Amino acid sequence: MVKKESSVYLFIGQDSLSKDIRLKKLKEEFLLPPTQYFNLDVLYAKELTLRDLQERLLCLPFRAKKRIVIIKDAQNLKEDIKEFIIQYVKKPLSQILLVLDINKYLPQDGFIRQISRYSEVCRFKEDAHLDTFALSRAIDFKKSSYALWVLNQLLRNGEKPERILGGLRYSWENSVADGFQIKKKLRLLLGCDIDIKTGRLRSDFALERLVVNLCCLAKPSG
Repeated sequence: MVKKESSVYLFIGQDSLSKDIRLKKLKEEFLLPPTQYFNLDVLYAKELTLRDLQERLLCLPFRAKKRIVIIKDAQNLKEDIKEFIIQYVKKPLSQILLVLDINKYLPQDGFIRQISRYSEVCRFKEDAHLDTFALSRAIDFKKSSYALWVLNQLLRNGEKPERILGGLRYSWENSVADGFQIKKKLRLLLGCDIDIKTGRLRSDFALERLVVNLCCLAKPSG
Protein backbone atom coordinates (compact mmCIF):
# COMPACT_ATOMS: atom_id res chain seq x y z
CA MET A 1 0.00 0.00 0.00
CA VAL A 2 1.30 3.45 -0.93
CA LYS A 3 1.98 5.83 1.92
CA LYS A 4 0.14 9.15 2.11
CA GLU A 5 3.35 10.98 1.31
CA SER A 6 4.97 8.84 -1.32
CA SER A 7 8.66 9.08 -2.15
CA VAL A 8 8.14 7.67 -5.65
CA TYR A 9 5.76 9.00 -8.30
CA LEU A 10 4.96 7.29 -11.58
CA PHE A 11 3.67 9.61 -14.32
CA ILE A 12 2.06 7.65 -17.16
CA GLY A 13 0.71 9.30 -20.31
CA GLN A 14 1.48 11.77 -23.07
CA ASP A 15 -0.31 14.88 -21.81
CA SER A 16 2.83 16.92 -21.14
CA LEU A 17 0.89 20.03 -20.06
CA SER A 18 -0.99 18.18 -17.30
CA LYS A 19 2.25 16.50 -16.24
CA ASP A 20 3.94 19.90 -15.91
CA ILE A 21 1.06 21.19 -13.78
CA ARG A 22 1.30 18.17 -11.44
CA LEU A 23 5.06 18.53 -11.26
CA LYS A 24 4.74 22.22 -10.45
CA LYS A 25 2.57 21.32 -7.44
CA LEU A 26 5.24 18.92 -6.18
CA LYS A 27 7.91 21.60 -6.56
CA GLU A 28 5.80 24.13 -4.69
CA GLU A 29 5.18 21.63 -1.90
CA PHE A 30 8.75 20.46 -1.37
CA LEU A 31 11.12 23.04 -2.88
CA LEU A 32 11.84 26.68 -2.10
CA PRO A 33 12.48 29.08 -5.03
CA PRO A 34 15.88 30.30 -3.74
CA THR A 35 17.30 26.76 -3.56
CA GLN A 36 15.26 24.97 -6.24
CA TYR A 37 18.22 24.86 -8.63
CA PHE A 38 20.23 22.83 -6.09
CA ASN A 39 17.42 20.41 -5.25
CA LEU A 40 16.04 19.50 -8.66
CA ASP A 41 17.55 17.06 -11.16
CA VAL A 42 15.97 16.34 -14.55
CA LEU A 43 17.53 13.24 -16.12
CA TYR A 44 16.89 11.62 -19.50
CA ALA A 45 16.67 7.84 -19.65
CA LYS A 46 18.64 7.26 -22.84
CA GLU A 47 21.66 9.21 -21.57
CA LEU A 48 21.49 8.01 -17.97
CA THR A 49 23.95 5.57 -16.41
CA LEU A 50 23.41 3.62 -13.21
CA ARG A 51 26.28 5.41 -11.50
CA ASP A 52 24.89 8.85 -12.39
CA LEU A 53 21.48 7.93 -10.97
CA GLN A 54 22.94 6.52 -7.76
CA GLU A 55 25.00 9.67 -7.23
CA ARG A 56 21.94 11.92 -7.68
CA LEU A 57 19.90 9.84 -5.25
CA LEU A 58 22.62 10.07 -2.59
CA CYS A 59 22.81 13.88 -2.72
CA LEU A 60 21.29 15.50 0.37
CA PRO A 61 18.71 18.30 0.12
CA PHE A 62 20.09 21.82 0.42
CA ARG A 63 17.95 23.91 2.80
CA ALA A 64 14.81 22.00 1.82
CA LYS A 65 12.77 19.02 3.00
CA LYS A 66 13.49 16.97 -0.10
CA ARG A 67 15.31 16.79 -3.40
CA ILE A 68 13.33 15.95 -6.53
CA VAL A 69 14.84 13.64 -9.14
CA ILE A 70 12.89 13.34 -12.40
CA ILE A 71 13.63 10.70 -15.03
CA LYS A 72 12.13 11.56 -18.41
CA ASP A 73 11.17 8.83 -20.91
CA ALA A 74 11.70 6.22 -18.20
CA GLN A 75 10.41 3.48 -20.51
CA ASN A 76 13.80 3.77 -22.27
CA LEU A 77 15.92 3.05 -19.19
CA LYS A 78 18.73 0.52 -19.51
CA GLU A 79 18.11 -2.88 -17.95
CA ASP A 80 20.63 -2.45 -15.11
CA ILE A 81 18.94 0.81 -14.08
CA LYS A 82 15.49 -0.79 -14.22
CA GLU A 83 16.68 -3.60 -11.94
CA PHE A 84 18.15 -1.06 -9.52
CA ILE A 85 14.93 1.01 -9.44
CA ILE A 86 12.77 -2.09 -8.86
CA GLN A 87 14.75 -2.69 -5.67
CA TYR A 88 15.05 1.00 -4.75
CA VAL A 89 11.29 1.72 -4.78
CA LYS A 90 10.72 -0.97 -2.13
CA LYS A 91 12.69 1.11 0.36
CA PRO A 92 13.24 4.61 -1.08
CA LEU A 93 15.24 7.33 0.61
CA SER A 94 12.92 9.63 2.56
CA GLN A 95 14.75 12.80 1.51
CA ILE A 96 14.39 12.04 -2.21
CA LEU A 97 11.26 12.40 -4.32
CA LEU A 98 11.76 10.23 -7.41
CA VAL A 99 9.48 10.93 -10.38
CA LEU A 100 9.48 8.40 -13.23
CA ASP A 101 7.93 9.93 -16.35
CA ILE A 102 6.65 7.31 -18.81
CA ASN A 103 4.87 8.13 -22.07
CA LYS A 104 2.80 5.01 -22.50
CA TYR A 105 1.75 2.06 -20.37
CA LEU A 106 2.06 -1.35 -21.99
CA PRO A 107 0.38 -4.19 -20.03
CA GLN A 108 3.26 -6.54 -20.85
CA ASP A 109 5.84 -4.16 -19.34
CA GLY A 110 6.94 -5.95 -16.17
CA PHE A 111 9.05 -2.98 -15.05
CA ILE A 112 6.05 -0.65 -14.80
CA ARG A 113 3.93 -3.32 -13.11
CA GLN A 114 6.53 -3.90 -10.41
CA ILE A 115 7.33 -0.28 -9.57
CA SER A 116 3.65 0.78 -9.61
CA ARG A 117 3.07 -1.33 -6.47
CA TYR A 118 5.34 0.98 -4.49
CA SER A 119 4.59 4.28 -6.24
CA GLU A 120 1.89 6.90 -6.40
CA VAL A 121 0.64 6.41 -9.94
CA CYS A 122 -0.59 9.49 -11.81
CA ARG A 123 -2.36 8.67 -15.07
CA PHE A 124 -2.54 11.24 -17.84
CA LYS A 125 -4.18 11.23 -21.25
CA GLU A 126 -2.58 8.92 -23.79
CA ASP A 127 -2.79 9.48 -27.51
CA ALA A 128 -4.19 6.88 -29.84
CA HIS A 129 -1.82 4.08 -30.78
CA LEU A 130 0.94 5.45 -32.99
CA ASP A 131 2.51 3.34 -35.71
CA THR A 132 3.74 3.68 -39.28
CA PHE A 133 0.16 3.44 -40.55
CA ALA A 134 -0.76 6.51 -38.49
CA LEU A 135 2.27 8.21 -40.03
CA SER A 136 1.27 7.23 -43.57
CA ARG A 137 -2.29 8.51 -43.01
CA ALA A 138 -0.97 11.85 -41.76
CA ILE A 139 1.23 12.10 -44.86
CA ASP A 140 -1.65 11.16 -47.19
CA PHE A 141 -3.73 13.98 -45.70
CA LYS A 142 -0.82 16.43 -46.05
CA LYS A 143 -0.72 17.10 -42.30
CA SER A 144 3.00 17.83 -42.19
CA SER A 145 3.19 19.14 -38.60
CA TYR A 146 1.28 16.17 -37.22
CA ALA A 147 3.24 13.73 -39.38
CA LEU A 148 6.53 15.11 -38.05
CA TRP A 149 5.20 14.78 -34.50
CA VAL A 150 4.19 11.15 -35.10
CA LEU A 151 7.63 10.45 -36.58
CA ASN A 152 9.33 12.01 -33.56
CA GLN A 153 7.21 9.92 -31.18
CA LEU A 154 8.00 6.72 -33.07
CA LEU A 155 11.74 7.44 -32.87
CA ARG A 156 11.51 8.35 -29.18
CA ASN A 157 9.69 5.09 -28.53
CA GLY A 158 12.62 3.21 -30.05
CA GLU A 159 11.20 2.43 -33.49
CA LYS A 160 14.03 1.67 -35.92
CA PRO A 161 14.34 3.83 -39.09
CA GLU A 162 14.30 0.73 -41.30
CA ARG A 163 11.02 -0.41 -39.71
CA ILE A 164 9.48 3.01 -40.28
CA LEU A 165 10.50 2.94 -43.94
CA GLY A 166 9.29 -0.65 -44.26
CA GLY A 167 5.92 0.22 -42.73
CA LEU A 168 5.43 3.16 -45.08
CA ARG A 169 6.43 1.04 -48.07
CA TYR A 170 3.97 -1.70 -47.08
CA SER A 171 1.18 0.83 -46.58
CA TRP A 172 1.58 2.34 -50.02
CA GLU A 173 2.36 -0.84 -51.94
CA ASN A 174 -1.01 -2.16 -50.74
CA SER A 175 -2.85 1.08 -51.42
CA VAL A 176 -5.51 1.53 -54.10
CA ALA A 177 -4.53 5.18 -54.57
CA ASP A 178 -3.23 6.69 -57.81
CA GLY A 179 -0.39 4.52 -59.12
CA PHE A 180 1.68 7.45 -60.35
CA GLN A 181 1.61 9.07 -56.91
CA ILE A 182 2.54 5.78 -55.26
CA LYS A 183 5.59 5.45 -57.53
CA LYS A 184 6.71 8.95 -56.54
CA LYS A 185 6.37 8.09 -52.86
CA LEU A 186 8.28 4.83 -53.22
CA ARG A 187 11.04 6.66 -55.10
CA LEU A 188 11.39 9.11 -52.21
CA LEU A 189 11.45 6.21 -49.74
CA LEU A 190 14.27 4.58 -51.70
CA GLY A 191 16.27 7.81 -51.72
CA CYS A 192 15.87 8.18 -47.95
CA ASP A 193 16.91 4.56 -47.42
CA ILE A 194 20.08 5.13 -49.47
CA ASP A 195 20.89 8.36 -47.58
CA ILE A 196 20.67 6.51 -44.25
CA LYS A 197 22.55 3.36 -45.29
CA THR A 198 25.41 5.27 -46.91
CA GLY A 199 25.67 7.66 -43.97
CA ARG A 200 25.04 10.64 -46.22
CA LEU A 201 22.46 11.94 -43.76
CA ARG A 202 21.74 11.22 -40.11
CA SER A 203 18.74 8.88 -39.92
CA ASP A 204 16.44 11.23 -37.98
CA PHE A 205 17.21 14.15 -40.31
CA ALA A 206 16.74 11.96 -43.40
CA LEU A 207 13.35 10.77 -42.13
CA GLU A 208 12.21 14.30 -41.28
CA ARG A 209 13.18 15.49 -44.75
CA LEU A 210 11.35 12.52 -46.26
CA VAL A 211 8.15 13.30 -44.36
CA VAL A 212 8.22 16.95 -45.43
CA ASN A 213 8.84 15.99 -49.08
CA LEU A 214 6.05 13.41 -49.01
CA CYS A 215 3.59 15.88 -47.51
CA CYS A 216 4.47 18.43 -50.20
CA LEU A 217 4.15 15.86 -52.98
CA ALA A 218 1.48 16.97 -55.44
CA LYS A 219 0.11 19.33 -52.82
CA PRO A 220 -2.90 21.19 -54.18
CA SER A 221 -2.07 24.75 -55.18
CA GLY A 222 -3.84 27.74 -53.72
